[in-house]
Amino acid sequence: MLRAIREELRNSEYFSFSVAFVSPRAIALLKQELIDYSGQGTIITSDYLGFNSPAAFAELLNLRSIGIDTRLHGATAYHPKGYIFGYPDRLTGILGSSNLTENALVRNHEWNLKVSATRNSDLARQFMRLTDAQKQDSVPLSAEWINDYARTYIPPARRESASPGVSSQSLGTVLTHPQVTPNEMQRDALRAIAEMRLQGKRKAVVISATGTGKTILSALDVRAYGPRRMLFIVHREQILDRAISEFQRVLGAPASDFGKLTGGHKHGNRRYVFATIQTLSQPEVLATFAADAFDYVLIDEVHRAGARSYGRVLDYLTPDFLLGMTATPERPDSFNVFELFDYNVPYEIRLNRALENDMLAPFHYYGVADVTFEDGITTSIDTDLSLLGSQVRVEHILHAIELYGHAGAEVRGLIFCGRKAEAHLMSERLNGSWVRGQRLRTTALTGDDSIEHRERIVQQLEAGELDYILTVDVFNEGVDIPSVNQVIMLRQTQSSIIFVQQLGRGLRKHPGKEYLVVIDFIGNYANNYLIPIALFGDDSLNKESLRKNLIAAEETGVLAGLSSVRFDRIAQERVLRSIVSTDISSRQRLKAAVEILRNRLGKMPSLHDFLRFESVDPVILATEADNYPTLLEKLFKHTTGLSDRELAALTLLSKEALAAKRPHELLILQTLLSDGAVTHDRLGELFAQAGALATPLHVRSAIRTLTLEFHNEAEQRRYLHPIAVRNADTVSLNESFRDSYSRSSEFAIAVDDIVRTGLELIHDRYNADTPFTPGRQYSRKDACRLLCWDSSGAASTIYGYKVDQATATCPIFVTYHKAADVSSSTAYEDKLLDRQTMEWFSKSKRTLTSPDVAPIAANKVRTYVFSKKEDADGSGHYFLGQAVSSDAEETRMIDGLPVVRMRLRFDAPIDHAVYDYFHPVVMS
Repeated sequence: MLRAIREELRNSEYFSFSVAFVSPRAIALLKQELIDYSGQGTIITSDYLGFNSPAAFAELLNLRSIGIDTRLHGATAYHPKGYIFGYPDRLTGILGSSNLTENALVRNHEWNLKVSATRNSDLARQFMRLTDAQKQDSVPLSAEWINDYARTYIPPARRESASPGVSSQSLGTVLTHPQVTPNEMQRDALRAIAEMRLQGKRKAVVISATGTGKTILSALDVRAYGPRRMLFIVHREQILDRAISEFQRVLGAPASDFGKLTGGHKHGNRRYVFATIQTLSQPEVLATFAADAFDYVLIDEVHRAGARSYGRVLDYLTPDFLLGMTATPERPDSFNVFELFDYNVPYEIRLNRALENDMLAPFHYYGVADVTFEDGITTSIDTDLSLLGSQVRVEHILHAIELYGHAGAEVRGLIFCGRKAEAHLMSERLNGSWVRGQRLRTTALTGDDSIEHRERIVQQLEAGELDYILTVDVFNEGVDIPSVNQVIMLRQTQSSIIFVQQLGRGLRKHPGKEYLVVIDFIGNYANNYLIPIALFGDDSLNKESLRKNLIAAEETGVLAGLSSVRFDRIAQERVLRSIVSTDISSRQRLKAAVEILRNRLGKMPSLHDFLRFESVDPVILATEADNYPTLLEKLFKHTTGLSDRELAALTLLSKEALAAKRPHELLILQTLLSDGAVTHDRLGELFAQAGALATPLHVRSAIRTLTLEFHNEAEQRRYLHPIAVRNADTVSLNESFRDSYSRSSEFAIAVDDIVRTGLELIHDRYNADTPFTPGRQYSRKDACRLLCWDSSGAASTIYGYKVDQATATCPIFVTYHKAADVSSSTAYEDKLLDRQTMEWFSKSKRTLTSPDVAPIAANKVRTYVFSKKEDADGSGHYFLGQAVSSDAEETRMIDGLPVVRMRLRFDAPIDHAVYDYFHPVVMS
């Protein structure tokens, strides 16, 4: 339903919604479309049953600033659910069961009928009469009415709506029952920790996203363990009081059992001791405890344990069990958290999983283009401070806050700046400015401020005495302000870790907080590509994957847990441009990724490890330096121990099997490694059993990859020797390959790693029963292989398209936006007319009888259409679909050369977001 409404809002000239119920989160989900809407809009609702909150009405009233009118109907039982959209020639209505609430738009099972009628039809006239009557029977929503409504408003009883199998209590909730009981995810974590103890392991580290309640989980494990004495170590005293309170609630022990060990409190003789590392690590304090004084030791924010003070404590104490808790184990410094805990990670709860399981407040992220100054430039890393604090930028920020920020809730906001001076200047400029009739109250905090001053300012924010705190990095981690409901980013994203930390400041659940609003002002920053990496948890270093995630977010409208990610068009272009222009998979980044996973595992990771931990795309690792062992040799200066022949074989498997985008070559190799030889017919059976295309043509094509027959001369020289040998009706393993596989364990491990990784990866990413998967990227060489052409050499002669008579296929490759310097003879005006139709031009100097045009026009060949946005996107083109042609006609190019124009109709409509990505009207 959300997607349907968004599509109509993008294309209609006016709309009228008649809905009984409206929620603030539904408005947040549609906010970008409503802001972009250039027509007239009306929303008619009421106070029926008291469902609509004052906050919902305030959000509706705020839409008046962008030309959308909200009206209140006078009926005592106003209960419609209709969405009408007007076009020059028709009306479209969506009628059914969906109110304007987030659950009705996204989560609930709803029945809605979409119907269109010409403007002079009886149905259209009924629609117009009905909406006109409702407008006449309603009055404009006003601030005065909302204030009166709020004074007497009593919210309806909240219905319990826990997801099946998941407790409605989040990990972070402190329960008020006499006995705190773990929810499902807590039980899973506790079982995993207990299992490690049963295995004799005395250390473990749990990875848990910010706001998911690490303290409650650790208290539950302490209760399950039942230690004689426990020590809880933190890095800041401010954390201790809440930790003690939560432990008391879970353990049910008297207050006398709990004690603090800090600069001002010395209660180290209690059963449960809560200590700051600064006090505990002092030699004279540590010496007051026997080494085995505590049988259970807990370290909060354990990624800090690389400091010398932690080392002194951990070297001295000998607990029976040591548990560490952290949200960010991957550190930019050299400290290895995992090594400290013997690589034991019983449980991991990352951000997306926590959102899916309703453990955090949902967030609505808006990527907004930062201001463009009069000279046409925008903010960048080098922008002068005077421009950052200029009146035009301040007004731009205030306008965005008015549009995207909470209108129906008191704001508790954090604003992250790039420099200390900017934080102070922007606070001065924003303080006292007006937003929706209220003066902003702001202040700046930096690392230069004392702990006491920071705490005082945080208390003012929580008490509603401040609206925003502007800072640089004070709140990246370790500070808990659950009431924060707005995060504004006025700086470039320096790292995905810091981005998630700053986002996490507002994700903790809190009474009265429905959701977090994130407003990210995106300037001309080289690091903009880090935004999708952070938002989607995408560590693949794969440009296609990042673009696909951005497109998917636009397509579905929501992420895990009803969160959403939206960009205005300029901001989206800046992010996409950064992805295109940045060497995301540079050797430096690959080395860092390998080191992170090596730290996690305690050994050099395999390709399959990267797949298993959803880290770097194994295809990138396996092809960056021809093969993975060679990459490791270059990154870490150690020898592979493999011969040139073996390395060449791994290069062939990496580039032509792992990266093949079909399973056929790997299935053949897997069979040959176990059986030595196999018949062609048997391979066809194996392909069919795997759900893959299994024609004799596909069997022959995959065999020719491994025998090198498919490859051009340059590729044959690179690969040295074939992996397989083809006979009349059988294929067998090359003798030298077989000998190396039997003799060299290093080679065998590398081969098995490629086969296992490739089969899993291809199964996850690609449709096995069709040559191409819509929305995935393919090169010309990929098309040659997947269409079973005889030679990869044909890829260099495809240019825009090529007909292969042997297979009766024709791939068409379109560059949607031509470079400015392209010659007039190749400046084809190919364009998408709608989601299922492309207007396409042949090469110049062609007529309807040309041998490379006639088969396409007559649909004598299977035609597959691929497109990329511009040449800077590289060799990969998105597969749009298989197509049939129609309306072919001869015409002329700008320079007068003959050309054939036709329409290509795809077998299925392309995804909305892929269409938006390419379509010039939408992207302009």
